[in-house]
Amino acid sequence: MDVFQAAPRMQFFDRLPAAVDPATELRAGLAASPAVISPKFFYDALGARLFEAICELPEYSLPRDEQAIFAHRTPEIVAAVGEGATLIDLGAGNCAKAERLFAALRPAQYVAVDIAAAFLREQLGAVARRHPDIEVVGVAADFTHRLDLPDAVRTQRRVAFYPGSSIGNFPPAEATKFLSEVRRVSVGGHLLLGADLVKSPAELVRGYDDALGVTAAFNLNVLNVVNRRAGTDFKLGDWRHVALFNEPESRIEMHLEARRAVTVTWPGAERRFTEGERIHTENSYKYSLPGLTALLRAAGYTTVRTYTDPADRFALALAQ
Repeated sequence: MDVFQAAPRMQFFDRLPAAVDPATELRAGLAASPAVISPKFFYDALGARLFEAICELPEYSLPRDEQAIFAHRTPEIVAAVGEGATLIDLGAGNCAKAERLFAALRPAQYVAVDIAAAFLREQLGAVARRHPDIEVVGVAADFTHRLDLPDAVRTQRRVAFYPGSSIGNFPPAEATKFLSEVRRVSVGGHLLLGADLVKSPAELVRGYDDALGVTAAFNLNVLNVVNRRAGTDFKLGDWRHVALFNEPESRIEMHLEARRAVTVTWPGAERRFTEGERIHTENSYKYSLPGLTALLRAAGYTTVRTYTDPADRFALALAQ
């Protein structure tokens, strides 16, 4: 583990396991039937910026729906959580969502956790300069396996923050396990969790297959990541983006579909894909309010409050 003192009130901890080669996970996923690539590999520097662009698209209203809740309900959230907390931002990305809460929440310490180490360090340095009164801690980690925080993270009044619809990337059983892990590291504190709500299938699909093709570029870029990290020889022109709504599972699915028969090779192995064969890259489960509450209670949270935007399109849950 590397520790960097990047500024007087900023520390950065690299907890990405050096001994575990992501190539092993990626190659195993490509050899599986059907082939899969974990969505955590979307977020290289380009992928992170493409996702920022997705959040500005008219078809992807989720960020604006979520912000509408914060605009109207932040005082209630702050009243429940209190000022001066330790704000733990899971999947922090560019840190913008958490930073918008600083004025109201006045955290004593801000802890940003993300798998994209270089991008996180760059963004967090700017946050530290803008907020010299707040202790800033960055943790580069894959928290989908186990969430371990360094000793530099304050134990007092932890508030775990997992906005957006990232909880939808987990199948229900894995979501329960993950949220139980979050509860373990913030015991006695709170979790502020975002979840996208069920809407019409056509509207959901438009949100993941926009007219400009930004989401398609985001999905296809994962093949660049796989080429770099697993030594594959994917050619992006051989693949197309596919988004669909799986109604029985209440989830959006993203896939990459072979435009033609193609053989992909990597050191020591290869796989032939037939025309139309798909690689499953992401699920995004959509919740009802009762389903979201049940998920949190299954993870061990005893008090759950939910807030929705005026059109009931998105939900924030405050759990304790």
